[in-house]
Amino acid sequence: MSEPVFFPLAGPVSLHEIAALSGAPLPPGVDGEAVIRAASPLESAGPDDLAYMDNAKYAGALATTRARACLVTPRFAARVPEGTVALVTPQAYRAFATVLARLFPSAARPTSLFGATGVSPGSFVHPTARLEPGVVVDPGVVIGPQAEIGAETVLAAGCVVGPNVRIGRGCAIGPNASVLHAFLGNRVIVHGGARIGQDGFGFAMGPGGHLKVPQVGRVIIQDDVEIGANTTIDRGASRDTVVGEGTKIDNLVQIAHNVVIGRHCVIVAQVGISGSTTLEDYVVLGGQVGVVGHLRIGMGAQIAGSSNVNKDVPAGSRWGGTPAKPVREWFREMTTLKNLAARSRDEAGEG
Repeated sequence: MSEPVFFPLAGPVSLHEIAALSGAPLPPGVDGEAVIRAASPLESAGPDDLAYMDNAKYAGALATTRARACLVTPRFAARVPEGTVALVTPQAYRAFATVLARLFPSAARPTSLFGATGVSPGSFVHPTARLEPGVVVDPGVVIGPQAEIGAETVLAAGCVVGPNVRIGRGCAIGPNASVLHAFLGNRVIVHGGARIGQDGFGFAMGPGGHLKVPQVGRVIIQDDVEIGANTTIDRGASRDTVVGEGTKIDNLVQIAHNVVIGRHCVIVAQVGISGSTTLEDYVVLGGQVGVVGHLRIGMGAQIAGSSNVNKDVPAGSRWGGTPAKPVREWFREMTTLKNLAARSRDEAGEG
């Protein structure tokens, strides 16, 4: 890893501590007091570094790594070179993430951009707002009347918290994000530029013009949700827009009014979810998926990237394509089209 200018090292970590954090036992005879000072890719790791390996694509890099230690899945443990400590775990990447959070805690969520503690004199906090102890408010932050901010929450430079908004404890709101007409739970992360709680796209259409429908609902974001940069979550029209506990939302996602997202869903970049759609728990939407309104995607369903969903999706299913359908049906259709095209070229005498 290059010099960590932006994310200072919290201090070296011993192999004993890494083993405890990762659940990977130390091999016999290894000095548990030896320290790791950084984390690096296999190919550039040095004798003070920790690396990880869980993909056959990097077998060559594993064989030549100079890392002090490597978190590795059982499949590749025998390929760890002499001189590198093999820390064997079934979830090497997850273990690496745990250790990385210990080494570079400031990289895990937005922090003060001004090195501030407490409320910066360059912020604008309404006198009726209530901030619990330990809240950090950067310069340029605006907090509206009757807003409430929980302990240890960080509001980075330029973010806006609207009137009567509630933000829980241990949250992080990134620079220039806005949170309006919303209640956020604990440990919620909102990255820079995200927009939460603006009105949804609601109009009563007609030949004489399109009449704007007032959007009078809220946004409810439960505990441990993460929301990516420049993502937008519209407030409800007549009921609430809801994002369930533990859901992770990437950058540049659009979530429309009245959408209900369950617990521990994963929504990848550039997804668009139209109004009044429901995602049950553990749904995964790949990048650039589009979902029309008033649908239900069942628990644990997975939608392939760039698909367009125009009808309800059963629980536990895997769909893809445009319009989206079960992946086996989609693959059969693609294979059939490919074969027809090849036959047509052959009949036409094309190369």
